[in-house]
Amino acid sequence: MIESAALSPLVQATILVGVILVQAVALYVGYGALERVATPLIDTITDAR
Repeated sequence: MIESAALSPLVQATILVGVILVQAVALYVGYGALERVATPLIDTITDAR
C-alpha cells in the first residue's frame, strides 16, 4: 500500500480529491460506453416481440 502519512494534510486532501475526480470521470466514460452498446441491444430485444 502507498504510504501517505508522511505527506502534509493539504497534499493528502489534494490527492484524495484527485483520486475521486479520476474515479468519477472513469465511471462517466464507462457508463457512456455501456449505454452506447446496450441501447441498440435492448431496442432489438424489445422490438422482437
